[in-house]
Amino acid sequence: MTGVQFIDVTDSEAIFDDNQWDAVVLVTHGLDAIAQEELAMLASHGAQVDARVGRSTTLLFAPGLAGGRLIVAPVADGDSDIQDVRGYSDAARQGIKVAFDAGARRPLLIVTPSTQARYAQSMGVAALGCAQALWQSLERREVLGEMDNISQIGLLVDDKAGELLCAIEAGKHLARDLCGTEPERMSAPAFAQYCVDALEGLDLTMSVVEDRDVLERDYPLLSAVGRASFAVSRHQPRVVKLEYKAEGPIERSYFFAGKGVVYDTGGADLKVGGAMAGMSRDKGGAAAVAGLMKTLALLKPKGVRVVAELGLVRNSIGSEAFVTDEIITSHAGVRVRIGNTDAEGRLVLADLLSHLRLKAQDAVAPQLFSVATLTGHVVRAYGGYTAVVENAVARQQQVGDSLQTISEAWGEPIEVSRLRRDDYQKIVDPSGAADVLSSNNAPSSVTARGHQYPAAFLLKASGLEAHGLTSDKPLAYTHVDIAGSATEGDPLYGTPTAAPLVSLCQLIRG
Repeated sequence: MTGVQFIDVTDSEAIFDDNQWDAVVLVTHGLDAIAQEELAMLASHGAQVDARVGRSTTLLFAPGLAGGRLIVAPVADGDSDIQDVRGYSDAARQGIKVAFDAGARRPLLIVTPSTQARYAQSMGVAALGCAQALWQSLERREVLGEMDNISQIGLLVDDKAGELLCAIEAGKHLARDLCGTEPERMSAPAFAQYCVDALEGLDLTMSVVEDRDVLERDYPLLSAVGRASFAVSRHQPRVVKLEYKAEGPIERSYFFAGKGVVYDTGGADLKVGGAMAGMSRDKGGAAAVAGLMKTLALLKPKGVRVVAELGLVRNSIGSEAFVTDEIITSHAGVRVRIGNTDAEGRLVLADLLSHLRLKAQDAVAPQLFSVATLTGHVVRAYGGYTAVVENAVARQQQVGDSLQTISEAWGEPIEVSRLRRDDYQKIVDPSGAADVLSSNNAPSSVTARGHQYPAAFLLKASGLEAHGLTSDKPLAYTHVDIAGSATEGDPLYGTPTAAPLVSLCQLIRG
């Protein structure tokens, strides 16, 4: 399953085509903005007998139109200074739900264009919003079979949009499956296999590291997190390596580390008081990166090389569990004192980033990223938004600013945080026995700069600290914390979003 398929429709006469479409979903910022005369007349007549038309999502009986159904989904407060393109996604989601509930399975989506620059991507955002609303969990699909769902949406457009949106949705669909599935069905080995199956046949180089000796040698911090899981074969760690390389000259290189903690008990620093619920979603970073790689392999952007490593591990408890106060040497040779076993994600990422660092040193125009549901603090600080924290090289290259601009256009808003010298002070081992302290022993949500200082740890523990502005080989590094944006709705079991897959894809495509 690759998600909803989008089909470009360039002939406006399609609104009357009963053979192809069975409903028209109209997303508009005002009834006076509707370009199609027949739709404008129907909406105007409808508003005369039902004041809700143009104010809330309504279904109009429309003889002669495809399926005899016109769903008018207004964009709320489109002229407000604080509204953004997500208003189109909100309206499209409501419209597609009404269409589905009315029995439509092949709707035609029309988005009235706006002259405001902030809404330039309104069609794409609306279409992807429909797909997000229609997604059904993997567990549900596997038990009940594919539900009677909308699998195809027509897009009334002036130029081609379907190919890009189909590729994005295919990646998002994979990411949602990986992130949103429960920890036994999507254990580390199962996650790795699901990726292999989903990406088979695409223009990707792919391998899976599963040998314990290799993992402990090459990923010592990751292996420490999973130490208690090795005793259970179905819970053993994996590292998935993926690479996309365009044909012809390479002009830019991107490297991604994805945190895939398939279940986080907290380890020896056990999550208590119900805090363990929802921790099967702690693999959202690896899921988003896997989805991104699928999208790129489908789109085949020119001039780029993209390398990803996904660290898949269960933070299990037991007699073999790693504990606070241990000192473990990272892949980069940095001695790490464990400050709290529930700060496990940064340990997983540090080893991945160390491997990517070695590859990036000889790459063309490299940029490195870590993507993770890392801290409760980012949720406390920014709610449901993604945060990025950059090193000085990335800041000089304006990576965060570029991502933020793209994310605003595509409805995945990102907040840019600043790495400070204070963040390095938080990772000093007071005993002097270790090179770095992984974390303090309090929840990040009550720790000042709780989502910023992990970036300092990642830079130091991965060896990236040696690649600053004044080094012989500066490397741009951006940490992406999606703890607040990886899911929507219910805080524990809401729908995965795959954020910020779209923004990263558009950054890479240039």
